[in-house]
This record gives sequence, structure tokens and C-alpha cells, in this order.
Amino acid sequence: MVVEPLRRLGFLTIGLFDGADPRAGHESTLRIIELGERLGFDSAWVRHRHLQYGISSPVAVLAAASQRTSRIDLGTAVIPLGWENPLRLAEDLATVDVLSGGRLNPGVSVGPPGHFAAVRDALYPDTADQEDFGYPRVRRLLDLVRGEPASDFSGTEGFESFSDRVQPHSPGLASRIWYGGGSLGSARWAGETGLNLLTSNVVKAEDSADFDRIQLRLIREFRAHHPDGDKARVSQGLVVIPTDSATPEQRAKYLAYAESRTPRTNSPQGPARMLFARDLVGSSAEIVDRLAANTAFGEVSEVAFALPFTFDHDDYVQILTDIATRLGPALGWRPTT
Repeated sequence: MVVEPLRRLGFLTIGLFDGADPRAGHESTLRIIELGERLGFDSAWVRHRHLQYGISSPVAVLAAASQRTSRIDLGTAVIPLGWENPLRLAEDLATVDVLSGGRLNPGVSVGPPGHFAAVRDALYPDTADQEDFGYPRVRRLLDLVRGEPASDFSGTEGFESFSDRVQPHSPGLASRIWYGGGSLGSARWAGETGLNLLTSNVVKAEDSADFDRIQLRLIREFRAHHPDGDKARVSQGLVVIPTDSATPEQRAKYLAYAESRTPRTNSPQGPARMLFARDLVGSSAEIVDRLAANTAFGEVSEVAFALPFTFDHDDYVQILTDIATRLGPALGWRPTT
């Protein structure tokens, strides 16, 4: 039995594309977001991938999505801030939030850029050793989004007017910023900072190898330190693949995909001891039973189910349709129209 009805249903996509024809993949992502709105999903999220064949500029993609949708929330899960200048990012986020009518939900994370040794000369040729990739980078972004001064100059110069804070300013955007946390320390910090928490299908195995137990502790640690307590927003993101309307070929593909990824769920991976959740593949009824046994799922009322990385557009259409019309309602969710 699910502890409480699911209030908000979202999905997450990586937005893969062919390097020789990148427009097609980006267009597919936009069409999937449009479909999500028609199906009544509450939110659509895009992953961030640098120097890969996935969305490298989710804020730009969501700007386009904001003009092709009118209701669905649009999120990033997540923007790694090590690649970003917080001032410029604050301007981009505020611009897209204004264009979308206040629907942007930026998710961010900290840490050095991936493969930093290989990319540092291109990204920070003169300041790599001075850059702070920790939590202060998030605080800078938050302060700038909230309207704290970004300059000690404002007023008129000739025919031009200047502001001392980021423009446009979008009231309410700061309350919709999420932090992607996978460790107890990051969950605690996000709570203390008053952010929302994104918890996904990967966590840090600090003192346990039980994924569900670890994720449950993250959620409770976050809320224990958040000003809103038990009402603090947490979104869970697992890979969920309902097969109700799938063809036999699709079912075989989905099961093979999940099976190929199962070994990484058996024990923590790498020096950071990252632990992955199992992908949930099966009928909506079977997935409901598996989610009901997931104690972390019982603690949340909103989710952003992740779409598999490498599937075809038609597969995503089938999966999203089954989630919206079968799985979501079985979890107590009702579509927004």
C-alpha cells in the first residue's frame, strides 16, 4: 500500500542526439515534453551532459519548450555548477522563468567538472586552481537569483540604464531551485539552505549497501534540517518502465536493458562508493507493488521517473503514455489539464 497518494508526477530525459544530425534529437526531446503536457504530467526534466551527445544546454532547450507548452513545469536535473558562472547562469534562469510564466525548476549540483584534468584548460585556462567548486557556488547563484547586488554601480549612463542586480528579476524563482544530493552531508546542507531536494537512482553508500535504506535516510536528514520540516519538497527519481501497452519487441528490449544494468546495483561502485537502484520494468500493477515496498517512495508525494538513455522516440511515447494513463492513477495521481 502506498503511504500517501502521488500528488505530482514528472519525467526526466537525457535528450540524446546524433552528432551528425543534432537537430533531430533536440526536436524529439521537445516533442516528448509537449506530449507530457498533453498527458497531464506536472513536470518535465532534462539532464545536463557536457561534451557528450546529450543536452549540453538544458536552459536553452527549456526556453524552446516554454514556447511550445503552457502549463507543465520545466526542470533541470541537474546543472553541474562547476561548469557555470553563477552570474551568467542566474541571468539565463531568470530569463527562461519569465518566458515560461514562472514554470522553471532549476536543479543544481556542486563538485569539479567531470574529467576536469582533460577540460580545465578549455574551461578555466587561467583560474582553474583558484575556482571553488563547493557549496559557496550554489550560495552565489541563490543570492543573485534572489536579487542581491551583483554590482556596485546602477543608474543612467548616457542613454542606457543599469541595474545593480540580475535582470530580469523573477520573483519566486529562488523558491523553485532544487539540489541534487546523494549523500547525507549534501542532504543536510540542502535542508539547512532551504532548497528543494532531488534524490535519484544513485546514492552514496556511506555506511550501508541497502539503496532504499540509504535514500530514506537522505530524505529524513534533509527534512530534519529544513525550515519547512516534513513539508519540505522532495522529488524521487527512479528508472520506471511500464510495459502495459508495449509490443513484445519493446518488452524484450526493456528487460534486456534492465538486466544489463543490474550488476551495478549489487554493490557500491568506485572509490566514491556510489550505489544504483534497480530499474523497475513490468506492468503498472507490478511496479505499484514494487514501489509500495520502497520505504523511500512512501516518504514522497512527487516523482520524476527517469526515461532510459538509449531508447527510441516511439518507446518514450509508449512509456510516458502508460505512466500517465495507468501507473500514475494506480498510485493515486490525477492528471493536470
